[in-house]
Amino acid sequence: MLSDGLRQWRDRRCLEPSQALGRRGEDLAHRYLQRKGFRVVARNWRTKSGLSEVDLVAWDRDRLVLVEVKAKTVEDYGAPERNVDRLKLVALRRGAWEYCRKADLDPEIVRFDLVSVVLQPALVVRHEVDFVGLNER
Repeated sequence: MLSDGLRQWRDRRCLEPSQALGRRGEDLAHRYLQRKGFRVVARNWRTKSGLSEVDLVAWDRDRLVLVEVKAKTVEDYGAPERNVDRLKLVALRRGAWEYCRKADLDPEIVRFDLVSVVLQPALVVRHEVDFVGLNER
């Protein structure tokens, strides 16, 4: 979309390269999920404490989906999803709990997904539903 292109141009000029890459990855993941029928309701949602951030919050029919987005320019040193560590998993769970509390939702309807984006040599978007390790209680 034109608005994504303008935002990405601005981001490349104003942000650190890794931040601009992350935003571009989020834009691509957002559009990808919309094409798959998800209704994205929030981007970069932060807890009140600021300790947790959820890249995308979306609805997939009757499931609240909290999406972590990982983007890389190339996969030379491993897939983007390898950058999800134990600390990030804890932060995502904390974010899910607080989002559900504020929205008065049952935490049992939450699902954690991962969208990884690789830009080169050709754009690749992978969507892992119910990302392993996040839904373990």
